[in-house]
Amino acid sequence: MNSKLLKTSVYSGVFLIASGLSYFLFGSLLPVNKSLISIPISKTSQTPTPVKKTTGYIDFSGPKDQICPINGTLHTQEEKDIWVQRRPLVVMIENHVDSRPQSGLSNADVVYEAVAEGAITRFMAVFYCNAGRTSTNKYDVGPVRSARTYFLDLASEYADYPLYAHVGGANCSAAKDPTTGTSGPCTTDPRALAIEKIGNYNWTSKGTWSDLDQFSLSYKVCRREPERTGSTKDTEHTMYCSSQELWNIAKDRGLTEITTAKNTRWDKSFRAWTFKENDQTASSQTATSISFDFWSDYKDYSVQWKYDSATNLYNRYNGDQPHLDFNSGEIITTKNIIVEYAKETRNIDVHMHNLYEVIGSGKGLLFQNGIKKDITWSKSSRTARTIYKDETGKEVNFVPGNVWVEILPIGGNVKYEGQS
Repeated sequence: MNSKLLKTSVYSGVFLIASGLSYFLFGSLLPVNKSLISIPISKTSQTPTPVKKTTGYIDFSGPKDQICPINGTLHTQEEKDIWVQRRPLVVMIENHVDSRPQSGLSNADVVYEAVAEGAITRFMAVFYCNAGRTSTNKYDVGPVRSARTYFLDLASEYADYPLYAHVGGANCSAAKDPTTGTSGPCTTDPRALAIEKIGNYNWTSKGTWSDLDQFSLSYKVCRREPERTGSTKDTEHTMYCSSQELWNIAKDRGLTEITTAKNTRWDKSFRAWTFKENDQTASSQTATSISFDFWSDYKDYSVQWKYDSATNLYNRYNGDQPHLDFNSGEIITTKNIIVEYAKETRNIDVHMHNLYEVIGSGKGLLFQNGIKKDITWSKSSRTARTIYKDETGKEVNFVPGNVWVEILPIGGNVKYEGQS
């Protein structure tokens, strides 16, 4: 064979092999956002026209006449066709200064915030109805961080076996003896043993494996992106997960809208809140600016919500800066803000774990439509729904829209002011 022809054949073969290998690796390792490829079509409604928005989210055309059971908002039938095949996805998202801007908080139906350690707060975001509006970013939620027991109490409200995504958590840890290599007695207070409690709740058992600890997941589901936001971040602030792939894992485990192993629906005992409050600005606005610290003198975690009467939304500021969602590039907003006062116990062990008693009852505040209301809260057990009532004892009505629950220590100072 001609030497030039031989070289050409060899080079061509190498190229084809390399191309095939690259295709296999990218196809196998990188998650495919199925919501951008195939949208379920309802046989009884209009054909949707997904439109890629400049914010990086998918919108759906057609009548919005389907009510979300989590936050009371109206959606298209096509969006409902997506969520009714799933159960809520609950994700731990950190709020360290180096974790900002986070991804996905704007897409959550409900967000809880409480101190995780020191004065640093952490979010627990609940995704369900808005998940059809998935970001074009394949790894759309994060940075994901570790579990805490009081967040487990709240997550338990969202299914018989809630999908709980996190990266490890407080467990029975103890220093090893440098000579023998054996560990001493557990140095973690039993009340803070998040990983052990997850096992006790059967969230890691066959047929009910709803726990989505990143350590048990593949690179296809969660991965580290140290330069995601444009600057290099420390490793602990870089874990992002794909909500679509998390739901895919749950489906593979027999956890869709049905818990296959028990042949029951996730929402058999779910208690929905009521969303009957009119979505309109109050004539006399008593709470157009709300501000508070979780712990005093830690201003990086100070929160301010500023009311926009034109949109009837509260805009969020964190550490005196607009709190942006990396996926959309827009400021985080909400229709409803709950301040829930809970008993706080600090530094319960050498690891300086904290506790918040979210099972029981207490007082709180509700902000919506530019006004403030005094409320109470009660939660009778881990799996019971937290119920909020007004001063007359009637359950509060939320404005249809997302809800932020801010869990503050009893006696926490919340400042608010308005205009008439």
